[in-house]
Amino acid sequence: MEQFLSDRLTVSTGDITSMDVDAIVNAANSSLYGGGGVDGAIHRAGGPSILEECRDIRSHRYPDGLPPGKAVITKAGDMSCDYVIHTVGPIWHGGKTDEREVLADAYRNSLKLASETGIKTVAFPAISTGIYGFPKKLAAVIAFETIQEHLRRNSLPRQVKLVFFSESDLECFNQAVDKSRMSV
Repeated sequence: MEQFLSDRLTVSTGDITSMDVDAIVNAANSSLYGGGGVDGAIHRAGGPSILEECRDIRSHRYPDGLPPGKAVITKAGDMSCDYVIHTVGPIWHGGKTDEREVLADAYRNSLKLASETGIKTVAFPAISTGIYGFPKKLAAVIAFETIQEHLRRNSLPRQVKLVFFSESDLECFNQAVDKSRMSV
């Protein structure tokens, strides 16, 4: 496990659905009805109550689906954490459709919602780097810089965890962040 930002940010590999945190972030699709990857794993681990809350959000707040960069919160169902923050990252189109800003918004809005809810600890997956095709090194820098900005200005959450699926993804993040910090 690596630590950054006075130990307020940790990065590790593991199963995000079993993290010892107040909330986990779901790299959701806009339907909010579950899917593959992290999204499917969270819906399976949390059980049907998450889907019920997501259906309510769709019917009352976002009938056309959750827009990329936005975030909403539900209870965590059968998981040990209390909440799931659902956010939709951008699909990578070569960087031509504001993907960088939308990814930053996904992290920013999730952190803002965590702060407003009083969440002290939150775990994030690598948003948009799977099937959505966002380049992992660029996503790592955007995630790090956005989290850093939020933590410098806010006392909550007290700790953010980035949870990667594989050691190679963790190493990619560390290399990208080290390179980014050296170029400042």
